Amino acid sequence: MISVCWKSGYKPIDDDSHLVIQNENSEDVLDELDELDPHISNGICHKKKEFQETPESLNYLPSHSEAYKTWLQEKPLGSDWDRWFMMGLIGVFVGIFGFLMHQIIDFLFEIKWELVEKYIQHNDFLTTWMIIVATGFAMMLVSAGLVVFFCPSGSPSGLPEVIGYLNGASIRHIFNIRTFFGSFISCALAVSAGMFCGPEAPMIHVGAAIGCGLSQFKSETLRINLPFFTRFRNSADKRQFITAGAAAGIAAVFRAPVGGLLFVLEEVASFWDVKLAWQTFFCCLVATFTTEVLSSSFVGFVYEGYFGFFKAEQRIIFWVKDLLNISILAVIPTIILGIIGGLLGALFVFLNLRINKLRMKIFSSIPHKFLRQLTKLLDALLILVVTLSITVYIPYFYSCSPKPTPSEFQNGSEYKSHGEHAAWDVSEFNCPPGSTWVAPNGSIMANHSINQAAVLLVKNGKQGTMLLYQRGLHEKFGLPALLMALFFYFIISCWTAGTAAGTGLVVPMVYTGALFGRSVGLIMVAIFGVQTDEYGAWIDPGLFAVIGSAAYFGGVTRLTISLTVIMVEITNDVQSILLIMIAVLVGKTVGDYFNNSLFSSLLHLKCIPYLKAVPNVVHGKKKVNLELFTARDVMQPCTTIHLRENVFLLAELLTTTSHNGFPVVFSPAPGQEEVFLGTITRLELYMLLSNRGVFQTHESNQCSSVLKYQEVTVERVPDEAQIIRLLNKYSADPQYQQLFINLEPYINKSAVSVQAHFSLQRAYSVFRTLGLRHLTVVDLQNRAVGIITRKDLISLRLEKKVILLDKGKQDSDEELLH
Repeated sequence: MISVCWKSGYKPIDDDSHLVIQNENSEDVLDELDELDPHISNGICHKKKEFQETPESLNYLPSHSEAYKTWLQEKPLGSDWDRWFMMGLIGVFVGIFGFLMHQIIDFLFEIKWELVEKYIQHNDFLTTWMIIVATGFAMMLVSAGLVVFFCPSGSPSGLPEVIGYLNGASIRHIFNIRTFFGSFISCALAVSAGMFCGPEAPMIHVGAAIGCGLSQFKSETLRINLPFFTRFRNSADKRQFITAGAAAGIAAVFRAPVGGLLFVLEEVASFWDVKLAWQTFFCCLVATFTTEVLSSSFVGFVYEGYFGFFKAEQRIIFWVKDLLNISILAVIPTIILGIIGGLLGALFVFLNLRINKLRMKIFSSIPHKFLRQLTKLLDALLILVVTLSITVYIPYFYSCSPKPTPSEFQNGSEYKSHGEHAAWDVSEFNCPPGSTWVAPNGSIMANHSINQAAVLLVKNGKQGTMLLYQRGLHEKFGLPALLMALFFYFIISCWTAGTAAGTGLVVPMVYTGALFGRSVGLIMVAIFGVQTDEYGAWIDPGLFAVIGSAAYFGGVTRLTISLTVIMVEITNDVQSILLIMIAVLVGKTVGDYFNNSLFSSLLHLKCIPYLKAVPNVVHGKKKVNLELFTARDVMQPCTTIHLRENVFLLAELLTTTSHNGFPVVFSPAPGQEEVFLGTITRLELYMLLSNRGVFQTHESNQCSSVLKYQEVTVERVPDEAQIIRLLNKYSADPQYQQLFINLEPYINKSAVSVQAHFSLQRAYSVFRTLGLRHLTVVDLQNRAVGIITRKDLISLRLEKKVILLDKGKQDSDEELLH
């Protein structure tokens, strides 16, 4: 017999598969939820009168059943050589795709602007605009079309989904091969088209997808299932390889292996240990090495030799050649930059969330699916047209200025012989052509002029950041050009983030910070003048551009340790590490005063049930101490089943409920109360019911066969239609009331349970630390009285619960017994 355990005052609601309200007052409950969380998510969250699924939860550890222990005995313990091999293999593939990402972007960017060279030089800006928009439009049409039509689960960057998955929320299709190729191509084309974005966050998603796919050696999309590395086909190992792949994505795209490791540790991964740190470090090393070896020989897919020769200007993405001695006085402007970065970062998060909420509201108001997808596509194309219009026409209003140094925008290989015109560079834009010659000392000289607005807007963020970081050129850019670029880059990058294309935010964050940092540096030069002595040389706009990038990056993401290491790795500016640390800490502190980080806000916006390391529950303006509450305060009713259960009742249970886990109870002796023994999942029951060999009659004491662990434990139902037919058959045919299943070999006997009076704060810690999917609540007699799932512990739910609870009321042990 199946029984339901209740807590007074609660009605049944799905446990962890669906965030669905099932009572007669659903409209009122939705109104209450909307007051707390008015967001309308893109296909994940709720909206009035239309409920959709939330991501399911994952078990970090496998079910500790008798079948599992038998499976372990068949697999003797050995060395971890295969795990290290897999980490290296993931690193190689991520490194290759990181190399391809950079090459595709550089190649397409150069081709696009070479097409309009003669039109720009003749001041034919209308034709220039038409060609640039046409080529960008074609790229963006493919980029956004892939996300909208080919892989809708790809999302703009994919990073919030990766963070949510590694926290324990199972989001379907985010790592399949369609999403992988769709995200990669979409990102490369979006950056090449001229959008104010970068490839970093999509590369994290791509790396995570590689880690997931390679470690499993199977693909449901391609119908491939290779018999290799099958021992990694479990939730815990899969998450470790996804973690390593995500770290390798950052390492490959930034050439920052240590920064990639620390970024995943600080922001992405929820489960971590020293062994995983070593293996992830090795994966990042291999990914970075692979990218650098390939990049040493190819530029824009053109082989240039020097295979395996790592040049600093190629290896270090924003190479700062000239390091400066730092004075203690530099701390003062650094703190100012930190404050500005924190304020701008908080403003960026606020505006971006508002824009994305408006997007979701508009999209959700369109009932027809195709029109909704078309609207998403048009949104991305509109942003592109606006961006390219600004890129082409704004430089037209800026006059040309002499090039500060002979060769800062072109390398020597691009120059022609004495007296000839040099190869055209987009930074010259509509300026008169210059010439170059070789001086008697062998250095290359030139008399070029440049358009500062073209340098800051037309060149992509990576190239622009390198120019802003340069030292010793105090007046390379004027303050009007810097402030103009800052305004447009801040607004448009804020608008771009979240559109239907593979877009990353790291390059825009670094570039925006460099713009206002160099602006502050110019103001200091205007006040104190150009300092040439050793003690005043630190007053350099290039130095403050680096500090500004760190401050703004920290103000948006609220990263600290990993951000500091990444900034040092991508600039080589070890001398400024103390100033970078100060700017990051101040930027994070100021940003935290106003709102949450961008990644945390996006998780909330997309309604991904993310559990923070420490719960943050606020009632009014006061933080709530969860030690004052118990597990019984948040638990939901649970449906229990018996150790030896009727097939008819099991089929009826699975048909009429949507719970994904069930406590299993048994009576130690005839006449005694049924006590909690373990748990079993819905999928495991599906697999048992689909195998008639485990059925037994009432008189039989043991089943005819016991299924193997691999046969019971699956990620999803192989044939949903067949399962539905079987459940309908079993629940309609009376003969199945006489058949039973012995569940003892398949239940998780190590399922964690807490007593009803257990501290809610500690129950939260147990749930998150162990990566649970279900936490059974028992009374003092070990009877199952409720269950806690992920959705019961998210901050929004906890806030709603504690508002309704009387803090002074405590359950006594006597009350729990009854």
